[in-house]
Amino acid sequence: MPDILLPIIALLSGFILLIWSADEFTDNGAKIANIFKVSPLIIGLLIFGFGTSAPEMLVSGLAAMDGNTGLSIGNAIGSNIFNIALVLGISAIIIPIEVHQDILKKEWVFLMVATLIAGLLLWDYRLDETDGLILLTLLILFLTYTFKESKNKSHHEFDDLEHDIDRSQTAKTWIMLLVGLVVLISSAKLVVWGGVEVAKAFGVSDLIIGLTVVALGTSLPELAVSITSVLKKQYEMVVGNVIGSNLFNTIAVLAIPGLIHPSDVPTEVINRDYPIMLLLTILLFVVSYKISKKHIINRFEGVVLVSVFSLYMWQLF
Repeated sequence: MPDILLPIIALLSGFILLIWSADEFTDNGAKIANIFKVSPLIIGLLIFGFGTSAPEMLVSGLAAMDGNTGLSIGNAIGSNIFNIALVLGISAIIIPIEVHQDILKKEWVFLMVATLIAGLLLWDYRLDETDGLILLTLLILFLTYTFKESKNKSHHEFDDLEHDIDRSQTAKTWIMLLVGLVVLISSAKLVVWGGVEVAKAFGVSDLIIGLTVVALGTSLPELAVSITSVLKKQYEMVVGNVIGSNLFNTIAVLAIPGLIHPSDVPTEVINRDYPIMLLLTILLFVVSYKISKKHIINRFEGVVLVSVFSLYMWQLF
């Protein structure tokens, strides 16, 4: 039993570091948005979306180099399911989330198009260089659009920013943002390692560990950042983080195995996992959009999203 002590310590310290780094990351991201007069939505989509997708990219790249593309594909799709069903669901249960109408008209549409294109590319049960290049082109288009949007000065909602920004602190803020991101990713890795070792000690199979602990572990940064953002009432960052992260997972993380190690797509991905990801992407719009009312994801809708996740987990077992 002493063998399990180190993994338990790693798991607990990983969670503590995760909470601290998410707080630092969110705080400094909001400061950067204020300094450069950039919309929190853009910060959420780019810095948080890309930054919190880094674990998925790392796992996908390493797995593809080892020839294990099934893990890469499963990681991308599984993380998207975690992000919408668990991250947004739990965030909405804590505090109902107000969704900016522009997100539903633009960013969500881009995510839906990317999700449908990814589905078409996977439909032949093969992911190759051509598929990877198509997804990479979508990524370039998305980044170009986002940078163009960042110049749009029409919506800058800095909800309850507690700090008067001193521009001389810009360098320090960037450093702390980077430190927060590094600790965020490292602590997620610590949680995954601890969780896997604890699961092994209790005799849980590698497959179940991969589908649950690893997928959850790579989505922990999104969960931590979203909960911290919602508590600070930075709602644009919450939804921007999830949509941005899912976009990076769909078009960047999925492109990696196609470009590095083209191979066949497991049938379960098309029959079970992709349909759930598509359903949740549609549900994201359904729970957000309200005719002639504020677009709010309420607590009941948060429970619905978490219930879909629970049913999906039940299906895996």
